[in-house]
Amino acid sequence: MVANSTHLPQQALQWLCALLMALCLINVAHADQVTAALDKNVVAENEVVQLTIRTDFPNTGNGPDLSALKRDFEILGRSQNSQFSFNLGTNQALNFWVVTLMPKAIGNFQIPPIQVGDQASEPLFLEVKPAQQMTDRNGNPLVMLKFRADKSEPYVQQQVLITLELYTAVALQNASLSMPNHPNLLTERLVDDQMRYEDIDGTSYQVMTREYVAFPQRSGMLELNNQSVEALVNTRNGTRKINVKSTPITLNVLPIPASYGNSNWLPTDAVAVRSHISNTVSNPRVGDTLIWEIDITAQGVLGEQLPTLNFASTRAYKLYPTSPNFDTNKSISGVSGHESMRIEVVPTQSGPLELPTVDVTYWDPTSRSIKTASAKAPVIDVAPLPGTADATNSNDLSNNAAANANGGSSEVTNLPPQPTSVAPISLAKQRSTPATQATQPDNDSPAPLEVVVQPANDSSGAWKGVLAAGLIGIGLIGLGTWLWLRRKGREQDANNEDVPTLQEFAPLSHGNETQAYEALINGCRNNHLGTLQANLLEWARHRWGDGTIRGTDDIKRLADNPHLTQLLMEAELVMYSSAAATQWDGNALADALEEYVTGQAKPSQASQLKTLYPNF
Repeated sequence: MVANSTHLPQQALQWLCALLMALCLINVAHADQVTAALDKNVVAENEVVQLTIRTDFPNTGNGPDLSALKRDFEILGRSQNSQFSFNLGTNQALNFWVVTLMPKAIGNFQIPPIQVGDQASEPLFLEVKPAQQMTDRNGNPLVMLKFRADKSEPYVQQQVLITLELYTAVALQNASLSMPNHPNLLTERLVDDQMRYEDIDGTSYQVMTREYVAFPQRSGMLELNNQSVEALVNTRNGTRKINVKSTPITLNVLPIPASYGNSNWLPTDAVAVRSHISNTVSNPRVGDTLIWEIDITAQGVLGEQLPTLNFASTRAYKLYPTSPNFDTNKSISGVSGHESMRIEVVPTQSGPLELPTVDVTYWDPTSRSIKTASAKAPVIDVAPLPGTADATNSNDLSNNAAANANGGSSEVTNLPPQPTSVAPISLAKQRSTPATQATQPDNDSPAPLEVVVQPANDSSGAWKGVLAAGLIGIGLIGLGTWLWLRRKGREQDANNEDVPTLQEFAPLSHGNETQAYEALINGCRNNHLGTLQANLLEWARHRWGDGTIRGTDDIKRLADNPHLTQLLMEAELVMYSSAAATQWDGNALADALEEYVTGQAKPSQASQLKTLYPNF
């Protein structure tokens, strides 16, 4: 009995140790862990792969850390799901994350351990093979991208039409289409995208056409990179990402021809000019105001590229111009610029009013020659002032009357038609007739004169005639003197008065040309586009005089420097775009100004002109 009682406690102790060991194994089996798995271990290029991450513990923090995947993969999407279970008084939390990945290259890749909370998964391996082009059953590609320009050798600032066509035989998801862009190319969308359908070798494509208009800003070779479209496509093997590229475009941009002497560079195929003058009154006279309207339309250029015309006043008329209006119209065939000018014309002399011919010089890129579009307003007859015409007629009548009084052969019937107010002249003429003729009238004389003539022996009638003639003579002398003084004053005004200049409303702010030149260069170096025009005019007025400078076109004309003119035109184009005014680089213009002033060439520096219409 003693032996048996000793054996039983030892056996119970062994059972207790075995139970403790089993409990430890159970706790080890249910330790927190992170499990990662791929839906496929071999994929093709641009094929999507899904990574599933699982945890069996509730404290997951901010979820899995995916930063290690960004080096070799694009993370296209991420979703999460959670589950909870209760069994015999115990609970368990399961968390799932599904991450959609796109390999960035071809080869063998390792998906590193994914950290979730304090735990991490085991590494995984993925093989990415080159993908064959996606084609349909006819062997045609499912997606194509075509990229072309309407000309390969444009001139500087000449219009270039760029077309981008996307051919799709399948539905695209999350499509992203690139946009032509280059620092030396001003690019703008033309119209809305055009859609059509086209069959090619048995495959039906939906074709989306996107049109751009571009203006090269510098001469030389200019290459537009190949355009691309990225999208997701559903296939029988799953979702694939496609990245289709087009061929690039190379433009050989030609400079401004040396033979083009006009300061305003205008490359266009066609220019139309209209010059018209309208009357504000039915019968214009000296001093009336007429309206001179000028309209210029050019194909393939922006409205701001059209020249600003200047016309000077003459002795025959005064001109009072207003600021011109510029606008640009867009269509599927490109852009067209329009400029309208309105000038008030005040005639200062009577007679035919002939305004100057409106000439617009441009460069025809097709024939590669200089051409001029012209228009001339119709000639308008300007009548003199009413007082001037009456005085002339009165003098003529007085001369005829004096000739008859001296025994001339002129008869009353030969006088010009006169109004009733000239009756005193007939009295003066009859007063000089001898008395014998009064008592014995000539049978050939007109009867009305016999009725109004007073006898020569009537002293009262003679005195009244002398008095009336004297008053008429004094009036004519006074009227002639007034007209002579007025005409002389107008001629003096025509000689002295000129079109208002900058001096009348914008006094100079710098003491000399050197100070104005330094302010201009500093503004260009600091890219201050807002002060460029004021600084230019200030420097030009010091250099060439107030009476010569009215705008930047005068600076281009007087400088006679094609390179400086081109840079000024580039700056003017940027001025008209509020979206890109802060992106102007004035260093190239500053270099050109220094070369012009000093006469010493400087090393060329690339002028980076930003796009005027970003995200258009």
